[in-house]
Amino acid sequence: MKEIVNTYINRELSWLDFNARVLQEAADKRVPIIDRLHFLGIFSNNLDEFFKVRYATIKRIQLSGKDAASQLGGIQASPLMEMITETVIEKQSESLQILEAIGEELKEHHIFIIDENDISSGQEVFLRAHFEKVVIPELVIIMLQEDHSMPILRNDAAYLAVRMLDLKNKPQFALIEIPKSINRFVVLPKIDDKNYLILIDDVLRYFLSDIFKIFHFQSIEAHMIKITRDGELDIDSDLSKGFVRKLKDSVKDREFGEPVRFVYDKKIQQDTLQFLMEKMGIDKMDSIIPGGKYHNRRDYIRFPNFGRSDLTYDHIPPLSIPAFDQAKSMFDVIKLNDQLIYTPYHSFSYVVKLLREAAIDPKVRYIKITIYRLAKNSQIASALVNAAKNGKKVTACIELQARFDEQANIKAAEQMEAQGVNVIFGVQGLKVHSKICIIGRIESQKIKRYGFVSTGNFNEATALLYTDFTLLTAHRGILRDFEKVFNFFEANFKQYNYKHIITSPNQTRSKLFKLINEEIIKSKNGEKACIKLKINSLSSHKLVDKLYEASRAGVKIQMIVRGVCCLIPGIEGMSENIEVISIIDRFLEHTRLFIFGIDDREKIYISSADWMTRNLENRVEVTCPIYDPRIKKQLNEVFDLCWSDNIKARWVNTQNENAYRTNKERALRSQMAAFDLIRNRF
Repeated sequence: MKEIVNTYINRELSWLDFNARVLQEAADKRVPIIDRLHFLGIFSNNLDEFFKVRYATIKRIQLSGKDAASQLGGIQASPLMEMITETVIEKQSESLQILEAIGEELKEHHIFIIDENDISSGQEVFLRAHFEKVVIPELVIIMLQEDHSMPILRNDAAYLAVRMLDLKNKPQFALIEIPKSINRFVVLPKIDDKNYLILIDDVLRYFLSDIFKIFHFQSIEAHMIKITRDGELDIDSDLSKGFVRKLKDSVKDREFGEPVRFVYDKKIQQDTLQFLMEKMGIDKMDSIIPGGKYHNRRDYIRFPNFGRSDLTYDHIPPLSIPAFDQAKSMFDVIKLNDQLIYTPYHSFSYVVKLLREAAIDPKVRYIKITIYRLAKNSQIASALVNAAKNGKKVTACIELQARFDEQANIKAAEQMEAQGVNVIFGVQGLKVHSKICIIGRIESQKIKRYGFVSTGNFNEATALLYTDFTLLTAHRGILRDFEKVFNFFEANFKQYNYKHIITSPNQTRSKLFKLINEEIIKSKNGEKACIKLKINSLSSHKLVDKLYEASRAGVKIQMIVRGVCCLIPGIEGMSENIEVISIIDRFLEHTRLFIFGIDDREKIYISSADWMTRNLENRVEVTCPIYDPRIKKQLNEVFDLCWSDNIKARWVNTQNENAYRTNKERALRSQMAAFDLIRNRF
């Protein structure tokens, strides 16, 4: 049950509601069965990150002795941690039931998940060969002694806690780390038309006696445990170290963070559990979660499909943009009209193609770009290096502190720098979360600017899974403002006047207040007033209060919020003019779209920023206006399509938590309808 404090929903509990919507996708029989397993993996992975970041932060606040309620939306840390643990235990139990149900359904499709008790003699031969060749070389086995301290267990690794009972009935304990370097799922030889699969956990259980054959025991058993550690970085204040060195050290230290969650198989022997908890220093402030036989269910994101395309979502081929395909140069197209890329429905390759063209175009003099998260083998980085090798001045502002991508970004920065790219690391104390690029090109003996701005990362991998808008433009005013953002990176002691874009940390909140106030004034004057928002999260109480004010003034507010939403809609005298839905479907809804007003006074923006305090105060964000009437119309159509969803939309923060939004209108699933809209209209 969500806790309402004053006029807000607690952020952490709202996030757990969001993750419950992800779990709903795993339970939804309208979703292809293999994809349901993938959603189980996403649910589990989300929880891992939640505990490493949010729960760890609450624990730090509790330990600090500061006024926790003022930092946690009115709830003290201890009861909040208890509510979180209670909710997680409930949802973990539900996820286990869903997993078991899916396992039964898979049998109808001739796919059988077996465990160590089901292995046939023929399968044993195959598994023994696999065990000796693939598994044994990767095993890490830790023998535990009463009088020896336990080695630090790896963050989020799964372990089999082994209990051997010797001939004198004395227990001996050990841990086997489930190797991350090998596939968690072992596909066994097919028998007739039946497919078989076993988890590596159960392979280890089957061969326990072989692993510990040097010991004399009368019984042996193994139960899974998992520990999650504080994932927040503590940057060293040593002035003699460079920032990159300090960040590398901090990322390394993350593996030794304080425990925040301990998950165990509830069938584990009590003496084993007690021994392990004492050794690991697990206490009552940690979230202790009794679970089932298997943990680290995030691995189900990579559950094999056995070549069965009928058990997964159909592939949606990215749509082309004819104007680009028919032109010799992308610059010629952008010069005439702004262009909108809506991934994953459109191909992200157009962004890469533009940078590739810029890399070899003799007229291009420079490229400036911000980078938050790159793909593993990034074509964006490759295009930038190519441009630098061709004598272009390439500047990449890389955010090294993109959470859990720090090492990847440090590596990318070092590689690009070695290839001639001018790499800068943004602004001290702020994360550079904006997604902008400028390309300077000589035309008529003057510099002509082209560029793009996006709601998502310049990442080819996530562009296949996330819905995002990217605007490609030659608008002089917008691109002149982009130049000022890069000037800010170089001289951040200066304040810049932006005439078109809205930037954080200095402008976003005040400009959003101004836009909301314009609608309030219109409504009070008897004119139609509306606000339409599509964002990932809303947790800034100041913005929530402003939306409440607009609602009381009669402004109609429609909000599509995928994740955290601290606003409570539909409360008489406070928010009766606000409706909020969330859409969870096969693609991650990641677009940030703000629409204020209607008709000739309508203002539309796309943004890198959610409506959270961190996006307003602690990050460099860019919110960009849309001026092209054709694109404004397209974005309105997209919003209205999403708002009309009555298959995958859920009501947010209403009495029936995460209830699907249903009505008597024709069935409409917005993500599938968006593909048709773009194919037929864009």
